Amino acid sequence: MWRTWLAVTGAVLVAVVSSAEQPKEKAVRVRIETDKGDIEVELDSKAPNTVANFLKYVDGKFYDGGRFHRTVTPDNQPDNKVKIEVVQAGINPDKTKDELPPIKLERTKDTGLKHKDGTISMARDGPDTATGDFFICVGDQPELDFGGKRNSDGQGFAAFGRVTKGMDVVKKIQGSAADGQTLKPAVAIKKIARLP
Repeated sequence: MWRTWLAVTGAVLVAVVSSAEQPKEKAVRVRIETDKGDIEVELDSKAPNTVANFLKYVDGKFYDGGRFHRTVTPDNQPDNKVKIEVVQAGINPDKTKDELPPIKLERTKDTGLKHKDGTISMARDGPDTATGDFFICVGDQPELDFGGKRNSDGQGFAAFGRVTKGMDVVKKIQGSAADGQTLKPAVAIKKIARLP
């Protein structure tokens, strides 16, 4: 009995030590290179399907030659009762015919992620329609979370990471010349690639 207890205790100690030695899964990071400067983003595994979708576009080089095409500021949304501040980007227009199928919406109520300053999230029309367009929040945007009032469906958007470097570049993009919400000219994305 004493030997059994020692064996069990030893096994538990080995299991605890082994789990403590397991390296934490490294977060995937990407760099968005634009003609206004670089933005670095850390993707969040709490939104696994959205991250996987985004990385398919990154690895397939869909964003190389893409562009930031939309800026939303307090002054350019006169018809919206609920105001937001974001910049939105999309894939290279020449690759539109090869765009991937829409993905299911990973709601913020399920992932626990919020639309805070620097959050990257998927653009969409109705639920389950997001493809390759994404946006970055400028300031906290709680109305884009589940239950928020920016969309009448109240489902929110799929946040999936955050800017770790380059919010000054995001703000430069937001402040660029625009016709309404359309950036004129669009801000070119040279490429988006994973960081080592």
